[in-house]
Amino acid sequence: MGDQQEEGLTMNNLLSEVQNTLDKFKLEDDAPPGADYYSPYANLEKAAVLQEARCFHDPTAVRENPRKCCTVIAQLLHLTNTGQYLNSAEATEVFFGVTKLFMSDDASLRRMVYLFIKDVAETCDPDDVIIVTSSLTKDMTCDVDLYRANALRVLARIVDAAMLGAIERYVKQAVVDSSGQVSSAALVSATHLFERNVESAAIVKRWISETTEATASPNEMVQFHAMQLLYQIKKHDRLGMQKLVTQFSQRNTLKSPLALVLLVRYTATLLNDEVAEGRMSGTSFQNGSTFARSGYAFLEASLRHKSEMVVYEAAKAMCALPNIEPQELSPAINVLQLFLSSTKPTVRFAAIKTVSQVAVGHPRMVSKCNEDLEALIADANRSIATLAITTLLKTGSENSIDRLLKQISVFLSEIPDEYKITIVRSLQRLCLTYPAKHRVLVGFLSNFLREEGGFDFKRSIVNAIISLIKQVPETTESSLLHLCEFIEDCEFTMLSTQILHLLGELGPGTHAPARYIPFIYNRVLLENATVRAAAISALSIFAARCPSLRTSIVTLLKHSLNDEDDETRDRASVAVSVLKEAMVLNPYVAQDVEEYDEVVPDVPSEGDLAALVYLQPLPMTFMNLERSIKSYVSTPGAIESVEPLAFSTLPIVEEILANGFDSKSSNVEVHDPAAAVYSIPELAEFGRVFRSSSAISLTEEETEYVVKCIKHIMPEHIILQFLIQNTVEDQRLVNCTVAIEGDSECFEVAGEVAAENIKYGETVNAFTVVTRNLGEPLAPCNFECVLKFGIIQVDPKSGEDESDPFDEEYPLEELELATSDFMAKVSVPDFRLGWEQVGNANEVLEKFALQFKKQDDAVAAVIDFLGMQPCDGTGHIKPGEGGKKPHMLHLSGVFVGGTNVLARAQVAAQGDASGVLLKIAVRSDDPTVSRMVADCIR
Repeated sequence: MGDQQEEGLTMNNLLSEVQNTLDKFKLEDDAPPGADYYSPYANLEKAAVLQEARCFHDPTAVRENPRKCCTVIAQLLHLTNTGQYLNSAEATEVFFGVTKLFMSDDASLRRMVYLFIKDVAETCDPDDVIIVTSSLTKDMTCDVDLYRANALRVLARIVDAAMLGAIERYVKQAVVDSSGQVSSAALVSATHLFERNVESAAIVKRWISETTEATASPNEMVQFHAMQLLYQIKKHDRLGMQKLVTQFSQRNTLKSPLALVLLVRYTATLLNDEVAEGRMSGTSFQNGSTFARSGYAFLEASLRHKSEMVVYEAAKAMCALPNIEPQELSPAINVLQLFLSSTKPTVRFAAIKTVSQVAVGHPRMVSKCNEDLEALIADANRSIATLAITTLLKTGSENSIDRLLKQISVFLSEIPDEYKITIVRSLQRLCLTYPAKHRVLVGFLSNFLREEGGFDFKRSIVNAIISLIKQVPETTESSLLHLCEFIEDCEFTMLSTQILHLLGELGPGTHAPARYIPFIYNRVLLENATVRAAAISALSIFAARCPSLRTSIVTLLKHSLNDEDDETRDRASVAVSVLKEAMVLNPYVAQDVEEYDEVVPDVPSEGDLAALVYLQPLPMTFMNLERSIKSYVSTPGAIESVEPLAFSTLPIVEEILANGFDSKSSNVEVHDPAAAVYSIPELAEFGRVFRSSSAISLTEEETEYVVKCIKHIMPEHIILQFLIQNTVEDQRLVNCTVAIEGDSECFEVAGEVAAENIKYGETVNAFTVVTRNLGEPLAPCNFECVLKFGIIQVDPKSGEDESDPFDEEYPLEELELATSDFMAKVSVPDFRLGWEQVGNANEVLEKFALQFKKQDDAVAAVIDFLGMQPCDGTGHIKPGEGGKKPHMLHLSGVFVGGTNVLARAQVAAQGDASGVLLKIAVRSDDPTVSRMVADCIR
């Protein structure tokens, strides 16, 4: 009773302190609106506070006026938390003063002392903090539970592994103390110590028997904290965790709902690991391994617990189990269905959120809850109502769509935009599930385009409609008309330009493209410069794809030739010029319906100028075009050449990664690696470099001479650029060359360019020229490389020579010239179109068995073997799909000599883990090139 009375008084004192603090911040009744709150700690001066802190040394003041000491500590905490830290001398003096406060028996002051030590301990010198350790140790062994618990928490923040060993006996006793307050404090402190460093964790692991004993405590929080610490100790021991979970699930000794929630989570984690690591003997948990059966049985038994949090956690865990059978999921759905009608909003929200997640994978299981879900549409909590609607849209049948839309139409006008966006996404998925209802659903979405709403909401609807157009082509014409009506009153420039671009892309291919022209031309008359420019581009594309509309569109475009915006005026001028010339070269002749039995398609004729300008994509991106032109200009003799500048005469540029960023990024500056070759007149005479490889290391980075090689490929020559670095401080290298020797009939060494002088720390280039025999087919060849050089000993301090040069040789790693070195990584705008245009006349088909354990590794190896550029995002397997189904790889490139090469490869993992099966088809205009590329697989 005495302890309880003391705790009650302490709580009353605490509430009184809080009320007094609130009164300090309270404004006067006649204070003007918007008046600032006044902080009692504003404009504090550190010197004044430190002066007041001297009262800590006065025993009479500490004993008779503890409230003043509390105020000073609060001021010190305010200073440290606002960046006014104590220096070493000040911190030492304050800590000495704080130790004197331990003589006071005032509970509020003692708590402030503990708070101050915990807050300042991390920013002060450890030698200063150690001053209070003896006082804290004394409190840890006293008879007052309040002091013992707080002393444990503070000690856990300031002790190191060596000091922890000294007080280990006291902490272990506190873990099993009869006082729940002390035991919980000890367990929480142990958890923090375990995470601090390896040495402290090793000590805490020795407390496992005391921690296990604490799980039998009658105090619920002690059980909860004990389960937390046991998990920390055993979480990397799978068998230990399984034993822990099995024991507690079968003994039924845990009475704390929080501890049971932890046990449910640990069980679910282990069951997920069982499935992920393939230890399940079947797909059903009830027929799986021993632990799978016992774990599932525990989760199912937890559904009947008297605590709602335990029941919900078990149901949530069961719903999240991978590959769970519907009959095993049914008990959890039944429980969640009951929670949907709970009187507590939190319970309803938790249940509807879990049900909504389950509906993605098991819509039929959730459909039994549809009546309860419909009742929640009118729930006062809009989060619950939104989740109910989105779940119904996942589980509803085709016949219930009209009824759901009526309910949603009323609901949408009453909720914020973030909830509306969630419902729009659910409607999009519903349209994909029931394509026959696309008119109703698209019409419903378009109605809200004309209602009030922010940019994100309108953009979500536009994106949903565009996505439906791509996935459900039947929605194209009706969706485009809805979007045309939307841009009539659209206030968002970004959405207007996006829709205009879509109209230009899809509108000319519809049955009546002329119907969209007035909507687009209205944007030219009524909108800002950005939208006007986008509308001009859309009209130009219509004219390019539909010759019958060119005369009318040219008339409309002429009105924009005097537009005040430069971009709009330039686009209109180019369009009028191109279309007029196209109309002269290929005039449109209107067809006579009676003369033709079939309607002649309204498409441009072959070689049409407007179609070439507006419909044919560039053979390369603008970024690659810029790089190609810069490379062209840097080539010796290019400017003086009489050859006209065309795409066919520009150098090939590869799709590369620079510093981990995609080369499409405008911030990445790419240097031409062939510039070093062009700078030497003897090498520049060989002509333009077709491609350059990345640098290949021929030595270790730590060796005395570091050598790397870059292979510059030309149609008839290969120039090997060796980057030689001297890392020996007392040596200077002279006349450095790299001698290579190989046994291939395809390659022959033609000459060398030596690096004349390499000082310490410098990297200088040496070159070796290899001639390619065009009469022999390309085949991989390995060259033995030897670095030959002269050494002159130098004084490291003065740099003066101390000896005559003497010859030396240094063996390097072998250098390989592979067929893939002659392939430039160049992507194509449309792989499927390019594949069909090349045809199968020179196609080579092969099948290989690759010795790779993982499908991902096989895909990466195939790309590396061929040296080609992955297209259409096929260069990587999507996460979670590896090994489940064959992966189709699309590759493109340009072989030396300008031959375009395309390849399709199917990479399939064999079920018996014997490797990976590769089927590859290579197409090009040269059968020899197709064969050489297919033979790259090895």
